[in-house]
Formats: sequence, structure tokens, C-alpha cells
Amino acid sequence: MTQDYILVLYYSRTGAVLEMAKAIAKGVIASGLEARLRTVPAVSPVSEATEAPIPDAGPPYVTKEDLKNCVGLALGSPSRFGNMAAPLKYFLDSTGDLWFAGSLVDKPAAVFTSTASLHGGQETTLLSMMLPLLHHGALIVGLPYTHPALNQTLSGGTPYGVSHFAGPKNQVELSKEEADLCFFQGQRLTECALRLKKEKNKQ
Repeated sequence: MTQDYILVLYYSRTGAVLEMAKAIAKGVIASGLEARLRTVPAVSPVSEATEAPIPDAGPPYVTKEDLKNCVGLALGSPSRFGNMAAPLKYFLDSTGDLWFAGSLVDKPAAVFTSTASLHGGQETTLLSMMLPLLHHGALIVGLPYTHPALNQTLSGGTPYGVSHFAGPKNQVELSKEEADLCFFQGQRLTECALRLKKEKNKQ
């Protein structure tokens, strides 16, 4: 039997979203589940161009099986004009068969993002990632204001999901509050997944 895991799926061009994904994964692991980090290949305007099947470095590319078999999902992307990045949307656009099968129905899901400017579309990017998750029937897990860091942060952090201000040259590391919120988001997502599984097993 496959071990239960949280899928931490992200696209990262400069590494900021990857650092967030790693911090979220730490919260998942601390709460008792495997964190499966996966990314998506870049897309190209040249239709003949393709990426190698295995990335040169970092986590492997996601498969539909990764998505189908997870007990929860954390979805992350940098902002592109207030929207998720094209490579992540390209993958999500290919999941119609999973939607038809109801593979993500009632699975908890959270979203996270990083932007170059402090008001660079963080909240709209988070919302853009929620839309396909809602169509899939996933249960959105946000960040409650009962967590102190959400009230104390002077950089990223929203109730829709954790965010990070990376700076115009990606020179700003995760702040203490942002790192705390990433860890907490991983914890909360995992706890929700475990509770839902426990309730389902009672039925």
C-alpha cells in the first residue's frame, strides 16, 4: 500500500517559490506525512521545443499519478501579471481526465506565491490557483488570523495562502514571518488531510 503523502507542486523560475515549497514541506513532515515535492517543465513559444523528461536539478516533474494519489495538495507559483505562471496552468489544463473521475474531490488544497514587488498581484495569483482547484472539488485551506505571524508580517502573508516578497532581483530571503507561515501552512494542510481521512475511515 502506498504511503499517504502531501503533494507540494510548484513552478519556480528564480528559486523563491522553491524555497517556499521546501518550507511548506517541513511543516508537512513535522505533522506526520511524507511531502512529495514536484515541479512542472517550462513551456516554450516554439511548438517543437521540449524539455528533457528529467530536470537537470531539483525535484522531478509531476505526473498525473502524483496528483491522483495524494491526500492533499499545496500548489505554488510566481505571479505573472496577477495570475499563475503558464507552466503550472499548462499542467492543470491537462487534468481534465482527473476532473472527470473526481480524483481531487474532497481533498484539502492550499496555495502559495512569490512576487518581485510587494504589491505585485499576490492575492490575485493565489485566487487564480484556487479556481481550478474549486472546479476539481478540492477543499481550500487558507491561513487563519489566529496565527500571530499573519498579523505581524511586514512583507508577505495573506489569509488566502502564504506569500513572499522576493524583491526585483530575487535578493530578499524569506522573512521570519513568511517562513513561519509556510511551515504552518504545511502543518495545517496535513492536519486537515489526516482528519478527513480519519472521518472517511469511520464511514
